Amino acid sequence: MKSYREVITINYPGRRGFVNITPEVNRALKESGIKEGFVLVNAMHITASVFINDDERGLHHDYELWLERLAPHAPVSQYRHNDTGEDNADAHMKRQVMGREVVVAITNGRLDFGPWEQIFYGEFDGRRPKRILIKIIGE
Repeated sequence: MKSYREVITINYPGRRGFVNITPEVNRALKESGIKEGFVLVNAMHITASVFINDDERGLHHDYELWLERLAPHAPVSQYRHNDTGEDNADAHMKRQVMGREVVVAITNGRLDFGPWEQIFYGEFDGRRPKRILIKIIGE
């Protein structure tokens, strides 16, 4: 059994957004040389997410609206967490809904996806560098 670890960094320019990181995961998989196994991809920050879905602009827009209804950013005074001087309580909640990580099977050296599936990084409190772990285990 082999393992491969890589950390990529994203510095999203806005407060919130989604980035397709499938190309980076595919590149890491190729570098690993692993043909059968699993890849774990996780956001290493508590205001960011990794999830799998379709790379469709309308869906991403819908996510943005839906998440803002679930945990609106303003007014920031509505959250006790923000009493600490932060203004990102909503980002913690959005991350909780969208998830911390994904695991994808690797078969014949490829991500074993269903139709339309892609891996995304979700940023909910951006404008600074954040890390994403790619851990690949297999043979």
